[in-house]
Amino acid sequence: VQGGEVVNNAINAMADISASSKKIADIIGVIDEIAFQTNLLALNAAVEAARAGEQGRGFAVVAGEVRILAGRSAEAAKEIKGLIQDSVDKVELGSNLVNESGETLGEIVTSVKKVSDIIAEIAAAGQEQASGIEQVNEAITQMDDVTQQNAALVEEAAAASKSMEDQARILNEKMAFFTIDESSASSTGSTKKSKPAKKPAVKLKAAPSKKVQSKEFKAQVAKPAPKKVATAVKKQQTPAKSVVAKSAAVDEDEWEEF
Repeated sequence: VQGGEVVNNAINAMADISASSKKIADIIGVIDEIAFQTNLLALNAAVEAARAGEQGRGFAVVAGEVRILAGRSAEAAKEIKGLIQDSVDKVELGSNLVNESGETLGEIVTSVKKVSDIIAEIAAAGQEQASGIEQVNEAITQMDDVTQQNAALVEEAAAASKSMEDQARILNEKMAFFTIDESSASSTGSTKKSKPAKKPAVKLKAAPSKKVQSKEFKAQVAKPAPKKVATAVKKQQTPAKSVVAKSAAVDEDEWEEF
């Protein structure tokens, strides 16, 4: 903007110089006309002095000098006029160049405005890209957090799986001590089926002898043992051989006592 103002001021100054040069040229033209008229007057004076003879001889000398001065003035005026005309032409050329420079600077100013607008758009786009990059960074941070959480969960799951594997191995080792015998299971089943037959046997009335009463008392005391064994068999389903043998021995004792 300041460059445009300077160029406009230069254009105005060149126009003023051109106008002043034209005025000077006009003045020099007037001087040239005056010198021409002075030369004519000097020539007329010389003619009149020649007519006067001896008396007009001095006047003829003065008229000759005036004519010489008028000629020199005319020549100087012509030279000045040529110089002024040359300067006027150069001023006009400079004025044209300045005008072209002004137009070029105007185009430059317009281009600079366009460039500034483009730069503003680029700055706005840069801000948008910066905000987008920030959002991407936040998303990456969230993804990193989620990945770390998933890694922690995977580690916990692996630890839990390892713990379950250890527990399963321990259970397998413990279960290895137990075996399933089909004959024991069948005898246990027969014991369960024979329980209802014991009740009427206990309720039978016998002779009031001490031996029978003691046997009935022993039978009543020994009755809960098969119930416990059956309950243990029902819960575990894989009793040890010692427990099965013990339950079979108790059943045999009960049948003998009965």
